[in-house]
Amino acid sequence: MLEAIVLLSGYETALDPGFKLLPALTILIMMLLFLGVGWFFRVAAVDDLWVAGRSIGPIENGMAIAANWMSAASYLGVAALIATLGYTGLAYVIGWTTGYFILLIFMAAQFRRFGKYTAPDFVGDRFYSDQARGIAAFTTLIIAFVYAIGQGSGMGLMAQYILGVSYEVGVVLFMGVTIGYVALSGMLGATKNMALQYAILLFAFLLGLYAVSWSQGWATVIPYLEFGPQTAELIDEFNRQFAEPFAHGSYYLWIALTLSLILGTCGLPHVLVRFYTVDNERTARWSTVWGLFFICLVYWGTATYAVFGGLLYENPVQATETAVTLGEVDSFMSMPGADADALVALTAQLANLPDWLVGIVAAGAVAAALATTAGLFISASSAAAHDIYTNLYKDNAPQREQLLVGRLTILGIGLVVTLVALDPPALIGELVAMSFAIAACVFFPVFFLGLWWENTTREGALAGMIVGIIISFGAILNATIPGYVEALPGDALIPGLANILPPTASALIGVPVVFAVIIGVSLVTEDPPEHVKRIVRQCHSPEPMDQMASAEEVAGQQATSE
Repeated sequence: MLEAIVLLSGYETALDPGFKLLPALTILIMMLLFLGVGWFFRVAAVDDLWVAGRSIGPIENGMAIAANWMSAASYLGVAALIATLGYTGLAYVIGWTTGYFILLIFMAAQFRRFGKYTAPDFVGDRFYSDQARGIAAFTTLIIAFVYAIGQGSGMGLMAQYILGVSYEVGVVLFMGVTIGYVALSGMLGATKNMALQYAILLFAFLLGLYAVSWSQGWATVIPYLEFGPQTAELIDEFNRQFAEPFAHGSYYLWIALTLSLILGTCGLPHVLVRFYTVDNERTARWSTVWGLFFICLVYWGTATYAVFGGLLYENPVQATETAVTLGEVDSFMSMPGADADALVALTAQLANLPDWLVGIVAAGAVAAALATTAGLFISASSAAAHDIYTNLYKDNAPQREQLLVGRLTILGIGLVVTLVALDPPALIGELVAMSFAIAACVFFPVFFLGLWWENTTREGALAGMIVGIIISFGAILNATIPGYVEALPGDALIPGLANILPPTASALIGVPVVFAVIIGVSLVTEDPPEHVKRIVRQCHSPEPMDQMASAEEVAGQQATSE
């Protein structure tokens, strides 16, 4: 799938780039508004920087979860993947939503009760190991880096359409704004902005969907449920493979990808930290419910956009030339990556909707990319400043120093992401899926066992994370290095390995192996200290906790009283 990013010879994109006044003004107002919110909620304390003072309510946190989740990969990439992969692309919808049920049932409340600042914080304290904390912090930085590249790619594509600037200028411009307001505001301002960004992206997404539906006479009230005839037309007249199971990937690949996305959802640091921003475990659970509801409002429409976009790509309403009408490809499912990654906005354009309306749809993609990038930068900065600098390098670092390190990390990772996003190695959705595979293999087993099996040991967690890194990173490097080294032939260093361990779907093998390693090593090593076991038990206690309390504090008080 990685080769889809390469544009066809003699063809660039069907998207109509150029400056558009109303959409450009919309973007300008959005940017100023986000910067203003960041300034108003600027922080001077680490509680506000990392966990928003644990003051966020369930609906607001649910909107922030959805905005954090509704990245450019969701807003743009999922519809693209369904359109180009058909049935296989549904794995992204299923995988990226099902994981929240696992979070709701098994992890959200328990994480909140543990009560730390970051995901590496949990790993370091639960497994009483600075080495484990360091590995977790390093992995958090890598996940943020890979995930954010896809967001930069989405920003650049939409900047081409709205502002008429080059892709590269768009990436630099929007990444610069994101770096600015996140470094200024921290988690508190980022959460406020995420709720705002969710409202913007939902409005833009539904505006385009309903406008296309009504203008073409394809739906009246609920396009989500009314696009059956268009799906049948797309299949019967243009490409029957759109609905054929596993026509664009094996049964093994579909299961592997779906599982990787489900379990990766449960291991993403920037998602799990949302549960630290609320006052108690009940709010954490309701945040997950609201977040899933808000996510579904958009995800439900991605398949609809894929079908409408496929029909219009074959037969545009206006005179726009597509790769199909020019004879460059024989089907909408073979559209080049630049068209696929912009399909949501491109669908509105091909329906001959006004430029200002198409531009607002594109602006929603920018809001989605900014929201997710903000969450990623916060998780990366907390990993560097709190977990590495403060906990591993300088124990008594003052708050001002931590804030400085965190902001420098945001600047540093932002610059590196911007540079790589200028020439991304894969489609937006695929880049994000790679980060999920890493999170699933490295983090999910240690999070799950750390919360639910009190006898999980430090040595078991360390061995498991190392094995997870080898499996997930090895799969990604195997598939991406040939794309950067011309002397290497083929699509992978070891083609046979790529079939078994795809870069976006290594969790099917990786997660069971890591679970087995953690359990096996834990059984043959010394049990965790008793105070750690008390903390794990406290994570499952029915007794409510104070807003700023943690399981460690409560367990310590109980031990003292005994």
